[in-house]
Amino acid sequence: MQGLGELETAVMEVLWRDPGPQRVRDVLDVLNTERDLAYTTVMTVLDNLHRKGWVSRERDGRAYRYVATRSREDAVANALRELLDSTKDPESVLLRFARSVSPRESEVLRRALDDTAADQ
Repeated sequence: MQGLGELETAVMEVLWRDPGPQRVRDVLDVLNTERDLAYTTVMTVLDNLHRKGWVSRERDGRAYRYVATRSREDAVANALRELLDSTKDPESVLLRFARSVSPRESEVLRRALDDTAADQ
């Protein structure tokens, strides 16, 4: 994910899979099925994500409960937008991308463009 490190992305994936408020321990338990992380590591990552605006948090006793502030789809779309903005030839990139999509994806793009044109 653009602007996020590997561990930040893994934490966001946990929050996106279960959109309810989650404690550090909840996130750690999911992540530790694949790796061996310390509680303080996950707490620091969630604090950084909060500072970056990726998650909100609410006090629950002495701990916080965290929730993603943007959907996975919004995050991916924003990353694509940033990539297009960072290239000198966005039209060429869009054309190459358009040629790589499946027929179903192409139809989704056509409908979205038609809806956008109808709104203008």
